[in-house]
Amino acid sequence: MFHRERLTGPVCRRSETIDAMTAYLILHGWQNHRPDKHWQHWLADRLTNLGHHVTYPQLPDPDDPDLDTWLTELARHLGRLPATGERVVIAHSASALLWLHAVSRGLVKRGSADRVLLVAPPSASVLGHHPEVAEFAPPALDFSLPGATRLVAGDDDPYCPEGARETFGEPLGIPADILPGAAHIDLDAGYGSWPAVLDWCLDPDARITPRP
Repeated sequence: MFHRERLTGPVCRRSETIDAMTAYLILHGWQNHRPDKHWQHWLADRLTNLGHHVTYPQLPDPDDPDLDTWLTELARHLGRLPATGERVVIAHSASALLWLHAVSRGLVKRGSADRVLLVAPPSASVLGHHPEVAEFAPPALDFSLPGATRLVAGDDDPYCPEGARETFGEPLGIPADILPGAAHIDLDAGYGSWPAVLDWCLDPDARITPRP
C-alpha cells in the first residue's frame, strides 16, 4: 500500500500557510497498478511533499476487481483517516463508481469526507462489455451525496460516450468540469502531471482545467 504521512506543524501551501493538515484518499481505477507517471501518483507525491496525510492504496486485483472487496477496502481506508482536519477523496474511473456504490448502500455517512472529486466515471453501457467490471455499473442515482462533490471528465471519454455531465452530473445535481480532449483522463490521454487537480486539492474554489 502506498501511504505517506508527515505529522509536522503548519506547512506552506504555495504562498499560503495552512493551520491544519488535510487528509487525502486517492483511489485508482480498473487495471491501474499505480504507475509512477500517472497523475494520481504525481498528485500523491506532491501532496505528501507539502506535508499532508496521503493514502494512495493499491486496491486488490485491479485487473479483475470485486466490488464488495473494494467496498470493504474503501471503508477501511476511510476509517483510518485522521479524525481532525479536512478529509478529501479523489476517485478515478471505476473508483468513482465505487464511491457511488458506497453512498447508495449507506456505507459512506455524512462527515466521512468533506470534499470528493469524481474523475471520469465510466457508464453502464461500456462496463456491460467488460465482464471484469460489469458489477461496477452505476447504481440508481437517487440519493444525496455526503460532502461537497465535484465531477470532472473529458468531453470525448470513450468510457462514457453518453457524456459525464448528462450521465452523472445532472442526476446527482453536482457541478461538472468537462475538459476538451481529455478522454479518460489517464496516461493514454497524456495525464501525468496535472497542476489543476493539485490546485483544487489545495483550494476548493479552484477551477479544474486540462493539463497544459
